[in-house]
Amino acid sequence: MASFKYKALDSSGSIVAGELTAGDRGEALRQLDRKRLQPVSLNMDSGGAEPKKKGAAAKPAAPGKPVVADEEIPDGPVKLKRADVVLFTEELSDMLSAGLQLEPALRAMENRQELGGLKAVSTKIRQLVRDGNSFSSSLKRVSPSFGPLYCSLAAAGEASGALDTILDRQAHYLKTLQELQGKVILAMIYPAFLIMAGIGVGIVFVTKLIPQLVGLLESTPGSKIPLGAQIMMGASNFFGKWWLVIALALGAGAILFKAWKDNEDNRPTWDRMKLKLPLFGAVIERRFYVQFLETMANLVGNGLPLLRALELTRDATQNLFIRSHLTEMVDWVGDGRSLSASMMRSGVFSPLLIDMVTVGEQTGKIDIALRKAGVRFDKELNNALQRIMALIMPAVLLVMALLIGSMAYLMITAIFQTIQSIGGK
Repeated sequence: MASFKYKALDSSGSIVAGELTAGDRGEALRQLDRKRLQPVSLNMDSGGAEPKKKGAAAKPAAPGKPVVADEEIPDGPVKLKRADVVLFTEELSDMLSAGLQLEPALRAMENRQELGGLKAVSTKIRQLVRDGNSFSSSLKRVSPSFGPLYCSLAAAGEASGALDTILDRQAHYLKTLQELQGKVILAMIYPAFLIMAGIGVGIVFVTKLIPQLVGLLESTPGSKIPLGAQIMMGASNFFGKWWLVIALALGAGAILFKAWKDNEDNRPTWDRMKLKLPLFGAVIERRFYVQFLETMANLVGNGLPLLRALELTRDATQNLFIRSHLTEMVDWVGDGRSLSASMMRSGVFSPLLIDMVTVGEQTGKIDIALRKAGVRFDKELNNALQRIMALIMPAVLLVMALLIGSMAYLMITAIFQTIQSIGGK
C-alpha cells in the first residue's frame, strides 16, 4: 500500500487537503471519487510503499455507485447504436456549453438513470480523463462506435478549447446523417416492393408463360419463335444450369473487391474513385467541403494558429486521397504561402470556395469567411441529397417499366404470330 497526499474541491467548492492510503493512484482517485471530492492534486508520499502491480483487483465501490476498474477499461469496448452516440454528444455538448468542466459533465451523465448503456461509457471515459488521458484518446479506448472522424474532431476541439462547439456541430452532423438514413429507408420501401414484384413477375414469365407459349408456337406448323423469346429462353436455361457457379463467382468477386479496397495501399485509389461516382461523388465532395470549413472556422475562431488548425483538420479527414493533398497544403502554409493560394494549388477545392477564403484573408476575418462558406456548402449538400432522393423513384419505375414492358411485348408479339399462323392455314 502507498500513502498519497491530495488537495481537492468538496461539494461546496472549498479546497480540502488530506492524506489517504491506497494500492495505486487509480484506487486513490476512486476513494476521492466516493467521497465526492474533485481532485486538484494527488501525489504519492515519497516514504510510501510501492503501489501494487497492475491487474490487482480494485476495491468495490459504494452501493449504487457505478465505478469501473481502470484495468477493465481497455478490455471491454462498448458498442453503441448511432442514436446513443447522438444522445451522448448532445448531452455532453449542452453541459459543456453551460459551463461544466469535462469530468463533472461526464459524472452527471453517469448518474442519469435513463441513459442506459451510456452510463458505462460515461463512467469509463470519466475515469480515463480523471487519470490524465485526453478525451479523444479515451473515446478511442472505450468504444469503437465513435469512429476515427469523431475522435479526430474531439482532439481538434480539445486543442482549440472549443470542445463544446465541435461536439455541437458533430451532434448536428450525426442527426442529419441519421435523418437522411431514415428518409432513404422510407423512400426505398415502395421501390423495394416494386422490385420484388417485378422479379416475381419476371420469374413467372420466364419459367411458366414463355415456355408454354414457345411450346405452343413449336406445335403450330409454320410459326416462328420471336428472337426476343429465344434470347429469354436461352438466358433462362443458362441461369438455371449455372446459377450456383454464377452465385459463387459473384460472391468471390465481392470478397476480392472488399479486400482490395480495404488494403491500405489501395485506399487512396478507391477514395479518388468515390469522388468521381455519378451523383454520389458530388455529395462526398460537398460533405468534405462542409467538414473542412466548419472545422477550420471553429479552430481558427478559437485562437488556434492557422497551420495547427490545418493539421488537425487534415487528421479529421477520412478520405485518404484528399488527405494527401491536405498534407501538401500543410507544407505550403508552413513555408509561408497563404491558405487560399495553397487551396488553389492543391486542386481539390472549388473556385467559389477559394474566392470566399480569399475575401476572408483580405479582410482579416478568415474564420467568419470560413463559417459563411460552410453554411453555403451545407445548403448545396442538402440540395444534392434531395436530388438523389428525388431520382430514386423515377429510376426504379423506369427500370421496372422496361423490364415488364419488354416481357409483355414479347408475349403479345408471340401471341399475334400464333394467331396469324393459325389463321393462315
